[in-house]
Amino acid sequence: MFWVLLLLLAWAVAGTACTRLCLAAVHAAAMDTKEAAAGRGHDLTLYEAAFLSGGPRRVADLTLVSMARQRRLLLAHTGWATVVDPRGRDEMERSVIGAIGPEGQSRIEPVRDAAAAADAVGSLADRLVSAGLAVPDGMRSGVAAAIGRVRLAAAVVLALGVIALLTPAQSDMPAHLVALWFALPFVLTLSCLAIARIEIHPYTQWASPAGQRLLSALVRRSGGGDDRRYLTSVAVRGVRAIGEPELRAAFAHREPPPEVTPWRG
Repeated sequence: MFWVLLLLLAWAVAGTACTRLCLAAVHAAAMDTKEAAAGRGHDLTLYEAAFLSGGPRRVADLTLVSMARQRRLLLAHTGWATVVDPRGRDEMERSVIGAIGPEGQSRIEPVRDAAAAADAVGSLADRLVSAGLAVPDGMRSGVAAAIGRVRLAAAVVLALGVIALLTPAQSDMPAHLVALWFALPFVLTLSCLAIARIEIHPYTQWASPAGQRLLSALVRRSGGGDDRRYLTSVAVRGVRAIGEPELRAAFAHREPPPEVTPWRG
């Protein structure tokens, strides 16, 4: 009856993971009910749209692209950023200029990282969470972790079922019935994943359902000139929306790994 012990283990793994996911779904539903009216009458700024679409790093990218289009920052296709106008017009721009450093030139990749971690982006995130437009970091990571555990549980149940079927028979239970018993917890995990995809998948993203509605409205009515539409596209879609080849190459450039000199003893 060794397969029965494996079955009990499979049910324990599947039940624990699905319970955690259900609790995460309950918290997400409570947030959605509490903040159903969030965002009414709120017009998103480009920085807010960037954060809700791609998080802190998207805000840094938008700031870099905006300054480059105004010729206040040069972004070379070699992956370097050079300050032309050292006077930032808002906190985000000042964060970027500060990340570049007093020499006025730096590689783009560390600038993106430093600007994304700046206090200005943190304050923006706090405001959006308070307004009910952004998913709190703890909830987003908690939901993602719960979904990951259910996926792992599905793999564990499947592996335990295979082990049970490959173990020499210790009872009169036919193999197809053993497989059927293991199919039950496996189907449970798959069902939870399917429900999570519909019900709580939005809470694995940066924007809450209310924030996603505002993002959709922003895209539909995006106007105000070609530059405004261009920056809106970058805020929502990221650097892949950049039209200029050289500017796009600046973000795609990566520093080659340092050469390793072979040691000779």
